[in-house]
Formats: sequence, structure tokens, C-alpha cells
Amino acid sequence: MNDPRAFPDRPYLAVSAAIIDNGRVLIIRRARPPVIGIHTLPGGVVESGETLIEAAIREVREETALAIEPAGLAGYREVITREPGGRTERHFVVLCFAARLLSGTPTPNDEIDEIRWCRPDELKGMKTTDGLAEIVATAFTVLGETP
Repeated sequence: MNDPRAFPDRPYLAVSAAIIDNGRVLIIRRARPPVIGIHTLPGGVVESGETLIEAAIREVREETALAIEPAGLAGYREVITREPGGRTERHFVVLCFAARLLSGTPTPNDEIDEIRWCRPDELKGMKTTDGLAEIVATAFTVLGETP
């Protein structure tokens, strides 16, 4: 299968959501390359004509079957990977939202091999995307929650 996001001529815009509920955040583990085995937040690429909020709600629903309410930005991350020769293999700009859980039971799709609720201190020692703990801490602040 040819991946149109590999070796892009421009960055891809993506969103993710730090879903906070009862002092915990929802963490997923990716089941597919290029981030297989990495713990992160649910999310994905924004589709044409879709607002950032709509994209965050859709991506979370598709990946976890949860309904959420994004409340504000918790930060951003740039994900750039390069081949040994320096050619850009992938480039994503990810806007991370703080979100409240509205309803649902976490159910992973085929892109995810684990879903769990974690206290922020449980992220230590996990193999995560860069800056995940900082994004989660900011999400708690945005929502006025304490871990």
C-alpha cells in the first residue's frame, strides 16, 4: 500500500485530544508503523473542509468510540522524521486539545492495541511521543482540573 503521507511535499495538519476524566488521561498505544508501540493521545489528520474541533471529535470517535468536548488548546508538536540522507520522510504539525469526556466506553479501532486511563505520574517510564507529559499537564490546567 502506497502511503501518501510518506515523503510529503508539505507538512500535514493533525489534531489530538488529551481527554481528562476523574483525574486521569486517556492514553492509547499505536498498533501500526511508523509509531508502533508508542503511547500517545488519540488523534489524526484534519480533513479538507473540517474545523480543528470537528477533526478532534471525529478522530477520537473513530479511534476510541468516545464522545468528547474539546475545551481549548493544550499545545502543539511537530513530528519530523528523516531518512539517513536527510530527505524528509514524514512531517506532521499536531495541535493538541484539552478535552472532557462526554460519553462512551473506550474501544480501540485497528490502529490501536491498547487503551488505558492513566494518572499523569504513570506516564513516567512509558514509551511516549515527545512532550506528552507536558501536553497532559497543560490539558489539566486548561480544564481547571487537578491530577
